[in-house]
Amino acid sequence: MQKNTPKKAIVLLNMGGASSLNEVEIFLKNMFNDPYILPIKSDFFRKILANFITHKRLEESQNNYKKIGGKSPIIEHTFKLCQTLESLDESYFYTYAMRYTPPFANMVAKELQSKNIQEIVLFSMYPHFSYTTTQSSYEDFLYALKTLNYHPKIHFIKNYFDDLDYNKAIIHRIKESLNNEDSNDFHLIFSAHSLPQKNIDRGDPYQKEILANVNILKKLLPQEGLNFASIQVAYQSKLGPIKWLEPSLENTLKKYKNKKVIIYPIAFSMDNSETDFELSIQYKEVSQNLGILDYRVARCLNDSKEFANFIIKKGNECTKV
Repeated sequence: MQKNTPKKAIVLLNMGGASSLNEVEIFLKNMFNDPYILPIKSDFFRKILANFITHKRLEESQNNYKKIGGKSPIIEHTFKLCQTLESLDESYFYTYAMRYTPPFANMVAKELQSKNIQEIVLFSMYPHFSYTTTQSSYEDFLYALKTLNYHPKIHFIKNYFDDLDYNKAIIHRIKESLNNEDSNDFHLIFSAHSLPQKNIDRGDPYQKEILANVNILKKLLPQEGLNFASIQVAYQSKLGPIKWLEPSLENTLKKYKNKKVIIYPIAFSMDNSETDFELSIQYKEVSQNLGILDYRVARCLNDSKEFANFIIKKGNECTKV
């Protein structure tokens, strides 16, 4: 007997990542054509600049992807998360939409329309709100619904950095990275994707939410028996000559010669090219050159049952209102 399709859906929103070396160009072009990434009023001039940046960065980006198997892990992790969600709960149809690579919002919206989904929870996979990520994905999905003349009831979970269950799931990942070793012997660095300082000056709450999240974790970690030698925030992935959020991860690592370090990628819920390449390969090499004794990167939440149960909880909270 075929089970009935739910009338509610949870759509996981994220940036996406190249599923092949050929898709790297698509990812870069779409990202730099996003007005939240390149805030140029003229679409024409933004497109020209986006093509220039893509051409300049393409070979290096493809080479980086080659070092992690020729593709981003983000799609596979997200697909597995949807499978985990389906195994735990049948009240929603679970799917995902990516901002810069397939499946795009218009593809996902068409599928939901064909299934006669009447209520949609848009769940940002970014724990902290930023216009460059969260708002961009949200508006992209709303535009897809509008072009289809499709009007389901919409709920939007735009951040969740302050949720206790979410933070306990992070602590579980940090414990995994310790592998039963003494936390007192390690320095914990929460690394976040950087943003241009001008974005923060214009009112983007991203940095404020990152710092608030770290303060919450600083209080929770000792309650879980984890007392690190130090805890610090740093920022990765700076691009170009303008001022970005500081301190940079590279400069921060210089403090830890002959010490042990654990990195937690606090701005991501899913492992991606920035965790698998930038943190786990590029900065590991930096750490070795600096004489850091032990350098570890904790895994993101990915398809863990803890994260899946948290998503179900948040979905239920907003659809029961």
